[in-house]
Amino acid sequence: MPPPPLPASLAAALVLAASDTPSRTEQVAAALRPSQAQLQTIYVAAGYAAIILVLWRMPILTVALHEFGHASAGCCTGARVESITLDPDEGGLTRMRGGNPFITLPAGYIGSAFWGSLMIFAGFNTNASKVVGAVVGLAMLATLIWAKNWLTRGITVLFIGLIALLWWFSDGFYLRYFVLFLGVMSACYSLWDIVDDLISRRVNESDASQFSRICCGGCLPPQFWGVIWLLISFLFVAAAIVGALAAFKEA
Repeated sequence: MPPPPLPASLAAALVLAASDTPSRTEQVAAALRPSQAQLQTIYVAAGYAAIILVLWRMPILTVALHEFGHASAGCCTGARVESITLDPDEGGLTRMRGGNPFITLPAGYIGSAFWGSLMIFAGFNTNASKVVGAVVGLAMLATLIWAKNWLTRGITVLFIGLIALLWWFSDGFYLRYFVLFLGVMSACYSLWDIVDDLISRRVNESDASQFSRICCGGCLPPQFWGVIWLLISFLFVAAAIVGALAAFKEA
């Protein structure tokens, strides 16, 4: 026996309710639609990127994050980190014994992109900037422990002191923009250097060339690994921006 038909008024109400319920796509679009404050942050980040790309003189601090990526990956894979040195020409070198080279070699460029993306994510919110600023400060403290020249020590001490000062000043308001700047700078450094060093091959020896030799005996060229690392770095940056738009809507 078929069920009795719904009253016309109830059927109309159900149809109206169904039409008013947003679809999953509409919900996602609404969650990722930037607020006015988020648009302002995006404009600031774009301005940072434009300035960095025009001047393109990477502070040695970004190199410190690159080297910390190697060192931290080495620690996670059982290596003994002997030293981290930074040079005035923006070069860096991490010396370690042991560890897994399949992880430690990509960790410089990819690690720099990860740190940059994390700081971009935090740059959308003051409280998140405080947390990430503290984490990056601890990373710089570890770099200070491994430092073997006065330039490295000076850069890390200055950086840690600046984070502490901005944390205290104006309840961390300016720390947010400083963290955002560092994030954009580190991400740009990582992406550009992957293209310049690994894909365009302007240097004879690189992390990718060493990785190519140990991974497959050189059967896949360094450029191949450079493209893979570039895609991973792009994914980090994109995920940071999308995550910030969804997480910090009220910022």
